[in-house]
Formats: sequence, structure tokens, C-alpha cells
Amino acid sequence: MPKAQHAKPKATAQQTAKSQPKKKSPSEDKKQHKDSKQKPAPVVNEHEKKKQTFIVRTIWTLVMIVGMFSIISAGPLWTIAFVILLQIMVFKECIAITSKGAQNEDLQHSSYLNWYFLATTLFYLEGRSLIKYTFAFLLGSSYTPSLALKLLIHHKFICYCLYVLGFVGFVALLRTNSLKAQFTQLCITHMLLIFVISQGYCIVNNIMHGMFWFLFPAGLVITNDIFAYLCGITFGKTQLISISPKKTVEGFVGAWVCTTIMSILLTYIISNSYYFICPVNGNLSVNCLSGITCDPNPVFIEQIFTLPVDLAKLLGRDYIYLKPIYLHSMVLATFASLFAPFGGFFASGLKRAVKVKDFGDTIPGHGGVADRMDCQFLMGSFSYLYYEAFISTDQFNVGNLLQTIVINLSVEEILVLVTSLLNYLYKMGAIDEDVHNKIIELLI
Repeated sequence: MPKAQHAKPKATAQQTAKSQPKKKSPSEDKKQHKDSKQKPAPVVNEHEKKKQTFIVRTIWTLVMIVGMFSIISAGPLWTIAFVILLQIMVFKECIAITSKGAQNEDLQHSSYLNWYFLATTLFYLEGRSLIKYTFAFLLGSSYTPSLALKLLIHHKFICYCLYVLGFVGFVALLRTNSLKAQFTQLCITHMLLIFVISQGYCIVNNIMHGMFWFLFPAGLVITNDIFAYLCGITFGKTQLISISPKKTVEGFVGAWVCTTIMSILLTYIISNSYYFICPVNGNLSVNCLSGITCDPNPVFIEQIFTLPVDLAKLLGRDYIYLKPIYLHSMVLATFASLFAPFGGFFASGLKRAVKVKDFGDTIPGHGGVADRMDCQFLMGSFSYLYYEAFISTDQFNVGNLLQTIVINLSVEEILVLVTSLLNYLYKMGAIDEDVHNKIIELLI
């Protein structure tokens, strides 16, 4: 008996129509062809891309330079406020890219502690600078209450207590399942306080020494960065450091030469204004229109330099007149060119570690604020230490003396000191006998 054959069901007309590709009408085919002509595939032109990046970067560089000069012209108080703002913004950007672990662990209190430690450190360091240079003004002002003076006297102790309070808060908020993330965040926070806030403290002191010591180092870093970029895209072939592939030896060396030459021009321009070379003597409210005058530091005064024998024969003279600041400026230019860029390399390593391109997008063409300040902090701390070691001639001032007296002497001892000073002024002829006797009577 033959096996029954299973007949396959015939496909319906509807199924057949679905399986077959739908034929396009001539009008639809023509329309699709027209759309393909109107929307060609985007072609990436590296030359145009670099050109556009260069234009944006140049424009915002000029904007930053003009903005910085405007703030500097407003006076040291606004400049200090600007530096403090920059420190806060850099701290914010660095914390944002390095605290992903804490965010994943939902440790919101760690963010609050970061800002608490920042505020405490700023209050200690920047407050210390302001007290050092304005104590005499605050002590003599009739608007300064006695409570404020007591707080100024015990500033260090108050700051220590505030820090200990934050430390206790950190330990109290430790969670067993998130210890690694919390301690990692604490270490990152303190590293940023050392690299950003501590070096920012040096920059604030540079402002107090005179605007020159803030503007000139900052100008050297900006100059070096511009010429490193220009020399790099023009002559760059040899990679300088693996952590920053775009940095080249040609750009590095070319920027050094150009920055050293430009340092002489910058020194000539800036050092001829009293507003830039005069230190801040307790009055932070001055500006570029205040007509400041002072006895300039000897480095800003022409001095006679004896030339080496061979060089004297070549030039036909035994000595030259030169301001020592020009020699110091070349030292600062060398540091700005050969050492300060490693602050940028350090920042590049940090960005690679956390896998981000920039610290932020605050400045078009430049990334975040931290991307522009990475070299400035290192340059600022070097300028501060260089000034203290080789430039400063005034290690003791009225503010320091008054602060020492008020903190270390009792009221009775201060009265004895005042009486002794009055006797000295009377004997030197600075005050007459009647004034001397009246003041003594009032004190007694």
C-alpha cells in the first residue's frame, strides 16, 4: 500500500505578496536618488578641523588675557578674589572627575566633607595671608570690633579646631561596605588641597609682594603655552612624552627659546609701572588709577655690572647698566618653559587615569579651568619661593611686628612697650616734651 504523501499547503496570495520585495514606483526611486544627492556622507577634513580649533582657541585665549588684565587693573583685592575663585573651580572639576566611585556608592556626605575641608583650608591659608599684610590696618581701623581682633589673634587655633571637626565627621560617617571608596576620596581631597589650594596660597602672597610677581609668572606660562602650540603644529615631529602624545620636543624647545626672548619684553613693559612693582602695604582697595608710589625693590633699579674680560673686549666697554630683574626674569622663563609644563603632564596623566579628555568644558577650545591652571599653580609656588629666597629685602614689617606683640604680650607688657617707645621718640626729637608728658599721663 503506497505511503500517503503529505501535500504542502499552498501559500496564500497575501503571504506571497509579503515575501516578495515591494517594487518602488519611478517617482519614489527618483526622490530617493535626489535625497542621496542632497545629503552626502560627511567628509572629515583634518586640516579644517585643526584650523577651526585653532581659531576658537585663539579667540578665547585673547578673551582670557583681556579679562585677566581687567581684573588686575581693578586692584589686588579683586585679583585675590579671582585667584580664590579659580582655586574653587579647579577643585570642583578635579573632584567631579575623581569621585565617580563615591557617587556609585551613593556617598553624598563625602561631597559635603570635600567642600568643608576646602573651606577650612582656604580660611586658614588665605586668611593667614590677609592677616599678615593687613593686621596693622585692621588694628588701627575704628570699624574693626574687638571680637574680630580676638578672632584674628586666635586664627590658627580656630582653623585647627575646624579641621579636627571635619576629621571627626569623616570617621563618624564611615560605612563598613564603602570603606575603600571613602578613604580613596579623603586621599584625593587632601592631594588636591596640597596641589591646588596650598600653591594658590603662594600665588596670593605673590600678589601681596606686588602685581609684577603675579602677572609676570602668569604671563610666562601663557606665552610658553602659546608658543609650544605654535611651534608644535609647525615643526613638531618627535614625541616628547608618552602621556601627552601631542607634545613634541620641537615645540618644547622652541617654546623655551621664544619664552626667554619674550620675558625680556614683558619685564620691560611691566617693570616700568609703580602699580605693578609696589607691594601691598595693608591697603587692598587701591587700583591702577590710585597713583601708587613706593621705594622700589633694588632689582627694579639700574645697577652697574662688570663684564667678563673677553666680553668686555668684544663690546669695547668694561661695564653695563642693567636692572637685575632682567636676569631674574630669564630664570623664571626657564622654569616656566622646562619645569612648569610638567604640571600639565601631571594633569594629563590624571585625565588618562580617570578616562576623560578634559577636566570640563568651561572654556571653549581649552577645556575646563583646571586645563588652563595646571601649570600656573606650579609656576606660582616657584615664583613665591624664588622671591623669598633671592628678591625679598623686607622680611620684617609693621604688620608682623604688631601681630607678634598682640599675640605674645599681655596688656601690661604692651603698656610698658608703648611707654618705652614714647621715651625713645621724645629723646630722638620726634615729639616734644608736652606731648610726651600728656600721653604718659593718659596711659598711667
